Amino acid sequence: MPISTDQSAAPAAIRVELDAIFVSLELSKSTWLVTSLSPGAADKMSRHTIVGGDIAGLFVRIGELRSKALARTGRLYRVVSIHEAGLDGFWLHRLLGREDWIESHVVDAASIAVSRKRRRAKTDRIDGETLIRTLLAYKRGEPRVCSMVRVPTPQDEDRRRIGRERKVLVDERTLHINRIKGLLFSQGIRGYEPGRRDRRERLEELRTGDDRDLPRHIKAQLLRELVRLELLIEQIKAVEAERDAVLAQEKAAMTEPATMLLGIKGIGPEFANVISSECLSRHFDNRRQVASYAGLAASPWQSASINREQGVSKAGNPRLRTAMVQLAWLWLRHQPNSTLSRWFQERVKHNAGKRKATTIVALARKLLVAFWKYVTLGVLIEGAAIKAA
Repeated sequence: MPISTDQSAAPAAIRVELDAIFVSLELSKSTWLVTSLSPGAADKMSRHTIVGGDIAGLFVRIGELRSKALARTGRLYRVVSIHEAGLDGFWLHRLLGREDWIESHVVDAASIAVSRKRRRAKTDRIDGETLIRTLLAYKRGEPRVCSMVRVPTPQDEDRRRIGRERKVLVDERTLHINRIKGLLFSQGIRGYEPGRRDRRERLEELRTGDDRDLPRHIKAQLLRELVRLELLIEQIKAVEAERDAVLAQEKAAMTEPATMLLGIKGIGPEFANVISSECLSRHFDNRRQVASYAGLAASPWQSASINREQGVSKAGNPRLRTAMVQLAWLWLRHQPNSTLSRWFQERVKHNAGKRKATTIVALARKLLVAFWKYVTLGVLIEGAAIKAA
């Protein structure tokens, strides 16, 4: 009679009783991949492709999932959906959230753990399954499994347009100014400033480096560049007027973040608008979340005897981070007697004047946290000068 040796039993699969239909959406311009895990489906994920933007088809598919689950279990389940934050914005999340039987989540794709292999497979099918597993772990209450996006209100999202459009227009203006200067430099002409009001009059007076009139075609190109530049200047003025009008409307309510920031010396309308619309209009639980949202949080690398800093994460809002670094330099000029400015001077002095760039980023992080405390808790920035009423 054969004798069976002891063998370790195969590990049993961990089964979780599903209390909802879990749906992940892989969104692209052409197609949407709907991956789902339903109760009573033997732990099998189903996939269905619909045309990108086909809301009616999406609801038909979700309705079929609910009907099949009802036929299997005799119960009508709610739906929990997840999709990544990206090009589609938040309109789909708001649309799904209108239904009381749908619970929608938007996840930061960078917060999802993936394979650390050098060459990892990546397809929409794999991503859809990963989103389902992430959503299940999140609903089970596993800590730090991912970062769900706190979706702004349509009003807050729309207000960001002002600062972001101005940034795009200023970048385009710089591009055209540099192009004009480059064309003139190739002819031996220096010192011409396209941003001045007498740009056209001065263009007629220019002579090349070898004392010739500007060639006909290059002059025509320069005139067309000036037309584009003047259009951008007018559009920037219009956007700034719109920004100032919004700030004037909020001035009556002194609790508005932008209005409170405008009362601090050294902060103008543009910085106040960017910081308030990009950051302070959101809810944060602590200062670490504030620094992390701006991409100014530290990124340590510690393992056994290895312990070093990799610098700031740069994984947050790039517009806010840029504005805060710029404001940090201006803070030293306009608020030299504040505690934060003195901290910067002492730190730089301790390093013999070196590492200013690194220290200014640390100052930017401290400033953002101080602004957050000032706006939310009313804690005044120590030593900061306030504008005269």
